Amino acid sequence: MPDVFDVPLLSGAPRARIASGWRVVRADRAEVEAYRAIRRDVFVEEQAMFSERDADRIDDDPRTIVLVAVDDAGLVLGGVRLAPAMDGRDIGWWTGSRLAVRRDARRAGGIGSALVREACAVALERGVLRFEATVQEANEPLFRHLGWRAWGRTDVAAVPHVRMRWPIDRIRRLVDAAKADLADVVGGIRGDGPASLGGPGFVGDDGAPVPGTDVVAACDAILPAMVERDPEWAGWCAVLVNVNDLSAMGAAPSGLLDAIGAPTASFAHRIVGGIRAASEAWAVPVLGGHTQLGVAPSLSVTALGRTDRPVRGGGGHAGHGLSLTVDVSGRWRRGFEGRQWDSTSSRSGAELRELASLVGRAAPDAAKDVSMAGVVGTAAMMAEASGTGATIEVARVPAPATVSFGDWLTCFPGFGMLTADRAGHGRMRTTLAPTASIGSLDERPGVRLRWPDGVETDAVDAATGLGAAGDVIQMHSG
Repeated sequence: MPDVFDVPLLSGAPRARIASGWRVVRADRAEVEAYRAIRRDVFVEEQAMFSERDADRIDDDPRTIVLVAVDDAGLVLGGVRLAPAMDGRDIGWWTGSRLAVRRDARRAGGIGSALVREACAVALERGVLRFEATVQEANEPLFRHLGWRAWGRTDVAAVPHVRMRWPIDRIRRLVDAAKADLADVVGGIRGDGPASLGGPGFVGDDGAPVPGTDVVAACDAILPAMVERDPEWAGWCAVLVNVNDLSAMGAAPSGLLDAIGAPTASFAHRIVGGIRAASEAWAVPVLGGHTQLGVAPSLSVTALGRTDRPVRGGGGHAGHGLSLTVDVSGRWRRGFEGRQWDSTSSRSGAELRELASLVGRAAPDAAKDVSMAGVVGTAAMMAEASGTGATIEVARVPAPATVSFGDWLTCFPGFGMLTADRAGHGRMRTTLAPTASIGSLDERPGVRLRWPDGVETDAVDAATGLGAAGDVIQMHSG
């Protein structure tokens, strides 16, 4: 029997004899049993949707969360459950079901609506990216009022139902916050000269070829809040992200320049300590830079690398396969849980250097390191620069077993590389990180997530707005 998310109709029920106040909580064992008794009364006795019992596999899934409304006296007035839609690995697809309210509590002031709202909030907290329910047609207006959207229809026990989805825009909001204003801020530079923003074919890359040489340059600034909170980690990450930028273009790092701002000399020492540790790990020297004391914390690093065959971030074409190589070892960085995965600080220098050499050895048609925009946001940037769209098969994305998929698809994973090329060509190989075919580039704009049931949901419309790397822009005159 499909999952059912039902709100019984308010028809002729007696007035509720309950305490004056109620609240929604996560159910303990006794409250779960009381909730199941309400369900049996509603779905078996009242509505006759089930012949004897309404229990199913979701009740036995240890990941299932039950929310209940309880009054001031502890009486359970109603409840709802939410759980992953599939057995096995949780890929961020959850359903809500078995919403039921006691017959004598249906006029107690919006219990059903409150349970639905709390279920949505819990789904977001759990990193869910697709949250759905199947509701009776009579209850569709209620769910629409709560912000749900219909996307299909079906029959459950010969009763017409509507498939509804709670819109979750976590990925789109992340990409908009990180990248959406780039075209407005720096797009004008693109027409200033033939090498501006990387030159033809390289617009949208995190590194840029230096004209007339085999040198690739990259530059990244670390968020001031991160420098202030964890200066050693900021120093390490300043090197890490620049090495990743060079690695994505197949370049071997040659040297670093840093620009440090710090309130005191001791604070600057902590930043430099992180930079030095990373410099040693990746065997790339710090060539020089600039340090200023008595100012607010700040840090940026420029990296130089070399390759005579730079790999473009926008080198993909419609029909190319999309692959992800990502280091799933490690853990969340303390203080940055859900945002920064630390897969690098516990690696040996030899391991880090092997990972950094993968793109150069494999030479795919396109490559881009997974940045703070996450896996999906980075795929959007690659697709945009390539003049394509992308479809990602969610279930194929490698991920640590202990993290929520929503967090994983929107975090900075430490080391992660997206590559695009003809199917079967340019695939990266290492024992340190899995490589998986996770989708393809196509002619439809934007990025879509394809789920195991074949349903596709839109994730990102556009990334930077800078357009395809091969686009020609009229140079400024004067």
